[in-house]
Amino acid sequence: MEIRKTLLQVETTLIEGSKVAPVPLKLFSAIAVVRNPWAGQGFVEDLKPAIHAGAPVLGELLTRMILDAVGSGEAVEAYGKAAVVGLDGEVEHASALIHTLRFGNHYREAVGAKSYLAFTNTRGPANAPVMIPLMDKNDEGRRSHYLTIQTSIPDAPAADEILVALGASVGGRPHHRIGDRYQDLKDLGRDVGNPAAV
Repeated sequence: MEIRKTLLQVETTLIEGSKVAPVPLKLFSAIAVVRNPWAGQGFVEDLKPAIHAGAPVLGELLTRMILDAVGSGEAVEAYGKAAVVGLDGEVEHASALIHTLRFGNHYREAVGAKSYLAFTNTRGPANAPVMIPLMDKNDEGRRSHYLTIQTSIPDAPAADEILVALGASVGGRPHHRIGDRYQDLKDLGRDVGNPAAV
């Protein structure tokens, strides 16, 4: 896996809605910009060899970057992942590197998570928006931790690159007041296991 650059970003929100946050919200993103392993090959039928070679490397690297910044896996409250493929690649290429347990399990196990990793996989030019959706690592219905990290890298992804990212939060939205989905389900008389009642 040819890694051109990495980026670690920490965002701290002290005031939200003109009101001081009782506990500052910290958002962390770890990003690697890599050469698209399928670039210049035309349509590649079998993506598995490059997935197996590259995804574990990226999962380990980005997880380590997050843990070093946050301090511990236990401190991570919400988490997510994203990938942006450059314009010469397929969205399938972005998906390939993050939608494998060989990538996600590094992070999931390091933070002791039960929830699935929220995700985006998109295509774009250099400086494309990188949107990393987050959710509580153990409780998918905890709306206070429905968060999105938004960032970009001015020179990435190049047309033959893929940008791969992990995100984390310590804390939820500072003044969350929309309840959780369990109260909605109760109010609607719906079952947690079948929220659409189908």
